[in-house]
Amino acid sequence: MREVNNKRDIKELVRVIKFTLISISAGIIQIGTYTLFFTIFHFDEWLANALSMLLSVVWNFTVNRKITFKSANNIKIAMLLVALFYAVFLPISSLLTDIATDNNVNSFLVEALVMISNFVLEFLYTRFIVYSNSCDTAIKKENS
Repeated sequence: MREVNNKRDIKELVRVIKFTLISISAGIIQIGTYTLFFTIFHFDEWLANALSMLLSVVWNFTVNRKITFKSANNIKIAMLLVALFYAVFLPISSLLTDIATDNNVNSFLVEALVMISNFVLEFLYTRFIVYSNSCDTAIKKENS
């Protein structure tokens, strides 16, 4: 029984590592586009935050669905669930970003804190809600 748990634990650890690496790439996209929107185009901070997060989310969802979670579940439902997460996370993080920067908190520090909270919450949400019963179903479908 313990051997089965060890294999499952290792599989989940690998999943966390993959999610982390893909999230780092999404973070690079988010930081790059945030810098572009805020510094070069002089967008309001909340708008730069929202747009950079949107681009990051699209990348993160697409790559994690295929590589990390290997899910064959309905893509529209998965996208809807992720959209619901961001329907809550995005306005709250944008509001908090606006409040923090209005109070002279460094905008890049705020962006880093938003990204870290997004990373942790999104992993938990996608693993246990979006893909709770469909992890590795794409593999099973290929082998059928």
